[in-house]
Amino acid sequence: MSSLLKFFTLTFVATWTCFLSAVAISHGSASTNPRLAVIRGLVFVGTFAPALVALVLTARAGAISGTKALLRRMLQWRVGTRWYLFAVSYMAAIKLTVALVHRVMTGSWPRLGDEPLGIIMVAIIISTPFQSGEEIGWRGYALPRLADRFGFARASIALGLIWAIWHLPLFFLAIPGNDEYGQSFPVWALGVTALSVAFAWLYTHSKGSLLLTMLMHSAVNNIPHFVPSAVANTSDAFSLHASLAAWLTVGFLWITAAYFLVRMPMGELPAAGRATSDLGGDVTVS
Repeated sequence: MSSLLKFFTLTFVATWTCFLSAVAISHGSASTNPRLAVIRGLVFVGTFAPALVALVLTARAGAISGTKALLRRMLQWRVGTRWYLFAVSYMAAIKLTVALVHRVMTGSWPRLGDEPLGIIMVAIIISTPFQSGEEIGWRGYALPRLADRFGFARASIALGLIWAIWHLPLFFLAIPGNDEYGQSFPVWALGVTALSVAFAWLYTHSKGSLLLTMLMHSAVNNIPHFVPSAVANTSDAFSLHASLAAWLTVGFLWITAAYFLVRMPMGELPAAGRATSDLGGDVTVS
C-alpha cells in the first residue's frame, strides 16, 4: 500500500502545485496573451503528473521491465472491435439518452455545443495520445494495485473519488475553455466517479489496454457537452446548483455504473496488466 500512498501524494503535490499556481496567476490579467499562455502551460504540465509519478516510482523500484510493460500498454491495440465502439460511443450514448429524457420531461432539448461531427472525430484522434498523462497513472498504475486489494468494483469507485478531487483547483480557474469553472463540484464529482467505473469496465475487458482508456478519455472530453448551468456564486464551487441535464447525466452514469459494478471482476487482473502490477515496491496489484 505504501507505493499507492506515494503515488497519490506525489501526484497531488505535483499537479496541485501547477494548478494552484495557475489559479493564482489567473487572479491578475488572465486575458493577456503571455499570462494566459503561462496558465495553460501550467495546467498542461499538471495533467501529466500522474504518468510521470507512476513511471518514476516503477523505475525507482528497480522494475525496468515493468516500466517498459506499462508503456507498451499504450500501444495494446489487439482488442475486440466492440470495445473500441464502447470507448468512443459510451458518453455519446449517455448524452443522447439524457437529451431524449430532458425533451420528454420539459418539452425542450438541452443546449449542446455546436462542433461539427468531422471536427469532433479529428479532435478525438488527435487528443488520444495526450490522455496518457492521466491514464498511465490512474488506470495503468493505481487501478490494478487498488484492485488487488479491494477488487475492481470498489477500486474503481475509490479511484473515481480521488480522480475527481485531483481536478478540484480547476473549478476556481477562470480562463476561456475551462469547462470546470462555474460548475458544481459535488455534482461533477458524482458523475466522474461513475465514469471511473465505466473506465474500469473497459480496462478489465480490454486486458488492461491503456490505448483504449486513452481513447475513451479523449471521447469523453471532446464529445459536445451540455451547456452547463453555472453556479450562482462561482466562488462557491461546492454549491449543488446544477442544470437538469447535469443531474440526469449523473443519474444515467450511475445506472450504467451499477450494472458494471455488479458484473465487475473481483481482483484478478488481465494478463497484460499483471506483469506491471506485480513489479515495483510492495505490490502483490486508480
